[in-house]
Amino acid sequence: MKKQIRKVLVVNSGSSSLKYQLFDMKSETRLAKGLVERIGAGGPANHAEALKLVVQELGSPKDIDAIGHRVLHGAEVFKDSAKVTKSVMTQLKKLVKFGPLHMPPNLGGIEACEKIFKGVPNVAVFDTAFHQTMPDCAAMYAIDPKYYKKMGIRKYGFHGTSHKFIVQEAAKFLKKPLAKLNVVTCHMGNGSSFAAVKNGECVDTTMGLTPLAGLIMGTRCGDIDTAAVLSIMDAEKKTPAEMDTILNKKSGLLALTGSSDCRDIVAKAEKGDKAAELALEMLAYRMALYIGAYNTVIGGADAIVMTGGIGENSTEVRERIISRLGALGIKLDKKANKTRGQIAVISTKASKIPVVIIPTNEELMIARDTVRVLGE
Repeated sequence: MKKQIRKVLVVNSGSSSLKYQLFDMKSETRLAKGLVERIGAGGPANHAEALKLVVQELGSPKDIDAIGHRVLHGAEVFKDSAKVTKSVMTQLKKLVKFGPLHMPPNLGGIEACEKIFKGVPNVAVFDTAFHQTMPDCAAMYAIDPKYYKKMGIRKYGFHGTSHKFIVQEAAKFLKKPLAKLNVVTCHMGNGSSFAAVKNGECVDTTMGLTPLAGLIMGTRCGDIDTAAVLSIMDAEKKTPAEMDTILNKKSGLLALTGSSDCRDIVAKAEKGDKAAELALEMLAYRMALYIGAYNTVIGGADAIVMTGGIGENSTEVRERIISRLGALGIKLDKKANKTRGQIAVISTKASKIPVVIIPTNEELMIARDTVRVLGE
């Protein structure tokens, strides 16, 4: 008889920080949360030392039943969350090339937990896994197939844990079986991605090989003509690494307005700042564009679901998006749109497709997946 998994520690290991949350899965209640910063930069020397601090903060817990880890990339190898074994770790180390900045600390966190919490099972939960149901027509790029065969160049998608959580919660809220649910999920934050979900499974998403593609984001440009990138590199003699920095860290809202924080940009726009106004219009236009496209792809949505820091809280951005969705029979309920950070329908009752705010909880989704994987 398998041991009941009740207390689950969720670990998100970054390059210089380690976030954690502890859940009682009988009631899905969060018991504790915390953050250890400056790993290798004046704080703990490594992730193992950081975890020792976590153990101290939790009061040296001995009743943790399992540990769930956020892992950036599972490529096509991992289409679902997986219990960590020696063979799984061997495979994961081969995938570091897909996320050279994030994967090493992700794996470092797993290895540290194996040393400190001896005998406690670890589960890897992948940002990419939810999107691996995409058909080839959505996932493949129109370039020589040799680049896919040799290098794995294709669309993978990210924020999968958030999208998966939102889909499950939307099914509950709409009182519709998950296997029959058609929704467009909109994860809107400093990093943003949308997903087209048909019959409970992802059939397309805005991010691609990396999180750079798709929507305009805080510091990422989103979709851009590749020829424009090549032109800049040629004219300014930029190396690939330098261009990568420009597109990922110096573009998006930051490049357009001088700030990557949507709240600052809304405030500037309200004071008549033309650059801020244009940035918000560009942001909303691109988002509305994908909502319309994805509604077509899934054959008509049961709902448009918004989440993430912007999706849950920015009344201004939501209004700009919904004002562009009139062709879908959607109209904003301005009173309901004042809602922040809680479940609410913000479209009018007469709208053909409801627009729903559902706060995301990626850590709880990781804990749920950990329990599911270990119970199978």
